[in-house]
Order: sequence, then structure tokens, then C-alpha cells
Amino acid sequence: MSGLQIFNAHPALYWGDRSDRDRPLLSIRPVQTERGDIQGITTIFGHQFKTTGVLGYSHGSGRAFPAWATIPSAKWLAMGRQWHLAFAWLFVINGLIFTAYALASRHVSRDLAPTRMDWRSIGKSLKDHLVFRHSTGEETKRYNVLQKLAYTTVFFIVGPLIVLTGLAMSPTIDTAFPGILTILGGRQAARTIHFAACFSFVGFILIHVFQVMVTGFFNNIRSMLTGWFTIKHEGVGHEA
Repeated sequence: MSGLQIFNAHPALYWGDRSDRDRPLLSIRPVQTERGDIQGITTIFGHQFKTTGVLGYSHGSGRAFPAWATIPSAKWLAMGRQWHLAFAWLFVINGLIFTAYALASRHVSRDLAPTRMDWRSIGKSLKDHLVFRHSTGEETKRYNVLQKLAYTTVFFIVGPLIVLTGLAMSPTIDTAFPGILTILGGRQAARTIHFAACFSFVGFILIHVFQVMVTGFFNNIRSMLTGWFTIKHEGVGHEA
């Protein structure tokens, strides 16, 4: 949400090292029509969509993301940057602790790394998820292949990419490590990747929470807090 506050200061994304205002990959802006009214217009790869009331223009204010989606809610770039950096430290420290624990406990190699059998079952797992058919019995003790792929991708690719592209937009880091921007394709490319990676992370969280709710909210929450999980076998449950 603090990142959306920063985005609102320049509501467009580009590729490369410079801002080409005539050819943005994404832009969210208020646009005045010939009749004089204002509409929110979101442009994605040259295709325009009317998003009045949500993006571009809402509640009488011309801003890319509405007040309820940003921290702070008012247009305040400096404070948004401070919140963003504060949250970044929490994000990085938490990620480092998790990574250290996951490696030390062999959580990655034992639980998250897909096996050959997992790859063979990816079609079935995808179909089961689409029709909301969830694991039962002893299968609930193990991650399925889609869970493994989601967790490893988010924790070890998307997460580090968010941190790396965030650092790449810092002039101090650029001075010390100028090669980072070259690898990423330029400052604006780093900003675009950062934006896409962050929304991927948010999407993962939303899907994760949804799955927690539909597969047994109280059972899942209890297992997270206490380690005890009820496994159901043909209508009969027991503690694991």
C-alpha cells in the first residue's frame, strides 16, 4: 500500500532506463473528455480501459490508486517512502529468518523441492484445484506439486527479486554496484519488475488465504499456531 502511494506520484511504468511518456507499458491517469467530465483511464500495452471509480479517478480525486489502497491515504509521497522503507526492513528480516530456518531444518529439500513423481502428477493436481477437490487422509500431511512450486517460486524467486529491484532504484546502491541496473535492463525496467513482482506476491497471499479458508479455516489456523492438525479418513478425523 505504501508502494502504491509512491506509484501515484508517477502513475506509469516503462522498460529501459528512461521514461518514454508516449509509450508506457502501463499508465493509470485521469483524462478529461470532450464533454468536460473526467474519467479514469488505465492503459496496458497501448490498450485503454475505462476504470473510473477504481483506478485513475475516484471519489472526485484524480489519482492512480484510490485513497483506501494507499498508505498514507492522503497524497503524501515523502511519508509513503518512509512507510515503504520501514516495511521493507520487516520484509527482509523476516525473509532472512525464514530462509535460514528452511535451509537448516531441511524444509526446502524435504518438503518444498518437487520430486519426479510430483512432476508426473502436476496435471491431476491442477485439475483437482480447479474443481476444488482437496487432499484427504495422509495426503494432507504433504504439499502437492502446485503448492511446492508456488512456495519455492515466491520465497526464492519473487521475494529476492522484490528486494533486488528495490535496491536497484536506490541511487546510493547504484553508485556502489552499477552493474545491478545493467543486469535488470535499466532503472525503469527495475521499477516495472518491482511492481509486477510485488503484485505477484500479493496475488499469492490472496490465493493462499482463500485456500486456507476453503480447506478448513479453524483446522488450518490451529495447525499453524499449535502444530496439531485434524486428518479426516472417510468421515472420521484424528489428530496428527
